[in-house]
Amino acid sequence: MTDRRALAIIVAAALLTYAGALFGLFQFDDYAVIVDNPLIHSWGAWFASMPGIRPLLKASYTLCWMLAPAPWVFILFNLACHAANGCLVYVLAQRWADDFGPQRAPPANVALATALIFVLHPAQTEAVTYVAGRSVSLMALFYLGALVAQQNRRVWLSLALFGLAMAVRETAWTLPAALFLIAVARERNARAGWVAARRHATLLAMILVAVFALPTYRAMLVRSVELRGPIANLVAQVDGVSYLVTHPLLSLRLSIDPDIVAGAGGATWWLAAIALVSAALGGVALLRHRPFVAFAILWFLLQLLPTNSLIARLDLANDRQLYLALVGPALLVATALANLPPRAAGLAVPALCVLLGSATILRNRDYASEIALWEATTRASPGKARAWNNLGYAWQLAGDSERAATAYAHALALEPGEYKARVNLELLRRP
Repeated sequence: MTDRRALAIIVAAALLTYAGALFGLFQFDDYAVIVDNPLIHSWGAWFASMPGIRPLLKASYTLCWMLAPAPWVFILFNLACHAANGCLVYVLAQRWADDFGPQRAPPANVALATALIFVLHPAQTEAVTYVAGRSVSLMALFYLGALVAQQNRRVWLSLALFGLAMAVRETAWTLPAALFLIAVARERNARAGWVAARRHATLLAMILVAVFALPTYRAMLVRSVELRGPIANLVAQVDGVSYLVTHPLLSLRLSIDPDIVAGAGGATWWLAAIALVSAALGGVALLRHRPFVAFAILWFLLQLLPTNSLIARLDLANDRQLYLALVGPALLVATALANLPPRAAGLAVPALCVLLGSATILRNRDYASEIALWEATTRASPGKARAWNNLGYAWQLAGDSERAATAYAHALALEPGEYKARVNLELLRRP
C-alpha cells in the first residue's frame, strides 16, 4: 500500500466517523471561552487582549468566529486538525517502526493501524467535537509537525512549530523530552538524546522565561498551588491517571465531567501507584533490549506529565488529556495486531477499527444537545453534583421546569454546598 493511499484511508476514516459531529452545539466551557467572550469576537479585540495566555488558540477561535459564529465552523476546524494529526502519526509511526520497532511486520502496516486507532478511538471525541477541546488537538498539530520536521532534519522548521505549539497550549513543553526519548530508543545512547533535544530545550527555557513574565501565567500558577500543593496533587493524580487508563482508554467509558474521588492510602490507590511506578521503571529498563515497547510506555507517561503530575487543575482528569498520550498504546496494539498471521491481522485490524469508530459515532450523538450530553454525563458520573446541576439547567432552557427542579434537587442531595444548583433552584421556584 502506498503512503498516499494510507493517508487517504486515515482522512476518510476521520471524516466518516465525525460527520455527525458537525451537527453538534456549543457545550459547557464553550460559552465562557467563545460564545460569551468578546475578546475573541474580532481581530481588534483579540489584539487588544495581547499579550495573554494561549494567544494562538484564541486567534483560532477569532478566525472561526469571523468566518461564522456557528458551532459547525469550529467543529470542522477541529476535525481538520484531527485528520491532519492522524496523518502525522502515520508518518512518525512508520519511521519509528522502521528505526527501532520489531522487524516482523512491515512498518507501513504498523503505522496505518496506529494512526487509525489514534483517529477512531472515542477518547479523542472531546478534542474534536467539544470545541473547547481544541487546545489539545491544535497544539498536537504543531507538536507532531515539529517531530516530523525534526525527523526530516529541518531543525529550524521544527523549532518554529514547537514555538507555535507552546503558543496554543503550554503543555507542549514535553517536546524536547519526546525528542530525547525518540533518539535514545533509536540509538540506545543518552548522548544522542541530548544532541537531538538541545536546541528545543534551549528554546523551551527562553519561552518559559517569557511566559512567567506575564502576570496572567503567574496568577494561574498561584491559583494552582492554592488548589492543591505539588505533592498533594501528585498523590491525587494516581487516581486521575488510573481513571484515564481504566475508563476512556480501555473500557471506552467517557464523561465530559468525570467523577473522580481521590483515595490516597487505600488498597486501590496503592495498586495504581505501584502499577504506575512499575510501568515507568519497566519502560526505562526495556529501552536497550525492547526499545519499541519501552518507547510506547514512556511516551504515554510523558504526555500525561503536564496535566497529571505536580501542577494542580480544578479537575483531576479529563478524557482529552489522553489525546497525544494515546499514540503510545496505539503503537503497542497496532504492533501486536500487525504481527499476527496475515489472515488474522486482516480481520483483527478492521474489526478493532469498526469497534472504535462505532463507539465514537455513538459518543458524538451525546453532543447533539445539551440535554443529551448531560444525561450521558450523569449516567457516567452519577455522583457528580455539577453534572446534575448542568442537566437541570439544560432542562430549564428547554422549558421543562419539573425535570430541571428534580435535577437541581439531586445535585443538592449529593453536595449541599453546590451553590449554583441552589441558586438555580431558587430562581426556578420564584413566581
